[in-house]
Formats: sequence, structure tokens, C-alpha cells
Amino acid sequence: MRSAAPQSRAVTEQEKPPLADAIRVMIVDDSLVVRSALRRAIEEAPGMSIVATASSGEQAISQLATVEVDVILLDLEMPGMGGLEALPRIIREGSGARVLIVSSLTSSGAEATLVALSMGAADTLLKPVTGGFDEAYRADLLARIRALGGKEHRLTLADVPAPPPRPMRLSAKQPRIVAIGASTGGIHAMCMLLKALPRSFNLPIAVTQHLPASFLPVFARQLELASARKASIASDGSVARAGEILIAPGEGHMMFSRRGDQIIARISDFPTPSGCRPSVDPMFESLAEQLDGCAIGVVLSGMGKDGAEGAALLAQLGGTVMAQDAESCSVWGMPRAVTTSGIASVVAPPAVLAARIAAGAAA
Repeated sequence: MRSAAPQSRAVTEQEKPPLADAIRVMIVDDSLVVRSALRRAIEEAPGMSIVATASSGEQAISQLATVEVDVILLDLEMPGMGGLEALPRIIREGSGARVLIVSSLTSSGAEATLVALSMGAADTLLKPVTGGFDEAYRADLLARIRALGGKEHRLTLADVPAPPPRPMRLSAKQPRIVAIGASTGGIHAMCMLLKALPRSFNLPIAVTQHLPASFLPVFARQLELASARKASIASDGSVARAGEILIAPGEGHMMFSRRGDQIIARISDFPTPSGCRPSVDPMFESLAEQLDGCAIGVVLSGMGKDGAEGAALLAQLGGTVMAQDAESCSVWGMPRAVTTSGIASVVAPPAVLAARIAAGAAA
């Protein structure tokens, strides 16, 4: 009889309507211990409500047919339909809910984690080991849930404040490179953008994505699969080559200088206003200065404002700045910063950005 109590309590709480404007959270994990720990942390936080729990991917998919959710915490290792197999249907049935992968594989299984991110998961967090669910972990968990499910990131285009007036046109300067910056939710967006680029597009592509260094080799392979282009991690002196992708390393910022007609990567690790390493700002700033604005800068889904200062300089020197729109973003933070400042000439979903990039390069 005692073992039935948690189940009865879970059903009662799943049926309890969330507070108005609360972030509605679903927990999907086969471990009762983990579900209970996550539940306690979230229930104690203001502005959040547990609306459903599930012990399998199948159960989660079934519940999403009747429950409205903002953020789904999803384990990857579960019996039956695992998290990866269930993810596409969970995203589809979730109707816009953001998926936070909470799994031990985020540490040891970088490939599975990046596959999940490329499929549309918004963020990842390492599942705590026994005794590891401390206040620091709880704060990190709650911050990620707020970022993914907070009201400011659930805006529709009708809610987006109009940017200051600015001619919606591409720069007259012929771009020599495309630079893309992204963070939370950016891997899925980047894969969609690169997949949509026409095969004839032949400019070098530079990428700064907020990721640990250990994930970057797998990330490079993901970009190669999505784009059908060679992708490599930059080192000091790497050349940005036509039709190839150069990725900022995890331990430093990727900046650029000129050597004749070549665009050369330079790696540095100085502090930046955003606190990110690698940071998007130094990439944009160096291209603006070294190429006199002959570049296209693209800002995709991500928390914070990294890239906004560099994008402003790029636009000032005649470059083109584009941003992902609010509706298609997992987190409309970085793109919001360049959109509301009026420096983005194009604000659109990733596939549309790809078309505008191709048009800008051909102009």
C-alpha cells in the first residue's frame, strides 16, 4: 500500500491546474528517485508548476495529447522507447514546448547529446549523481527552465516590439564570408540553415557556438552532415576556405585577420563583456574591422546578448546582420538583442535566412 502513495500523489498534481503565467513543466525519466528530486526542486520555485510526469517516452507522448506544456525535462536512457527515439514525436506533440535533455549522457555521450540538439532539443544538463543534487545544481536547473519557458521567450511575432526604423535591405558591400553565432537552441537552427543553403553557395562559413570543447568534434560532424560541406575546428592560423565551415574552438574566441586575399583565424582567450568563451562578439568585430564590413553576420537562438556588440560594429561598417525570429527560436535572447536595436536587416526562420544569405552573396 505504501508504494502506491507516490503514484496517487503524482496523478493529483498532474491534474492540478498551474498558476496563471506559471511555466508548465513535464518530467520524463524512468527513475522515480530522479523524478522526485526534480519535482521537489521545481515545486519549490516560484512561477513554475509540474503539470505531468512520465516514466517512458511512450507515456510522455500519450500525455502530451491532453496536457499543455512549456518545458519538457527528458532523459535519454529509458527502457522501451528511449529519449532519442521519442524526441521527434515529443517535439511534435508538445506543440512548441522546449525540450531540456537531463541525462548522464550529456557528460559521457556527447554524440547522443548533440544528435538530440540537432533534432530540436533546446538545451542539455547533466543528470546529478547521488548526492549531487545540491543548491548550485538546483539553481542551474531552474535558470535553464526559466530561460526556455519564460514569458519573454514564448513571444509570438505579434508580441515582438517593432525595432527602430531601418531600411530592410542587404548591405551594398559584397560579402566575403558568413559568420554565424548561436547558443541555447542554436544547433538545431544552424543545421536547418546550413541544410537550406544551396550547394552552389561557396563563401567560407565561420561558426561560434557556445559548447564545451569535448563536444566540438561531434558538432563538426553534425554540421558536415547537415550542410554536405567540410567542417573543421579552427586553430591559430587556420584559413577560412571557400565552401567550408570553420568552427571556434571551445577554449578560445575565433577572430580573423587578413593575409593577402586569405582570411586567417586567430584564437584568443581574453575576457569578454558577455563572459562567454568562445564569444560571438570578437568574431563579428574582427571581421568588421579586417574586411571593412564585407561580411554577413547571423545571430541564432541563444540566451543573453553575446554577439550584439560585434553585430553593431559590423552593421556600422556596412556589413549585413541577420537574426532568427522569435517564433522559431528556442530562446529569443541573442537574436532579440540585435532585432530590437534595429541593426538586423533580416529577421526570419533559419530556412528563410539561408535564402537571404544566398541572395546577399549573389548580389
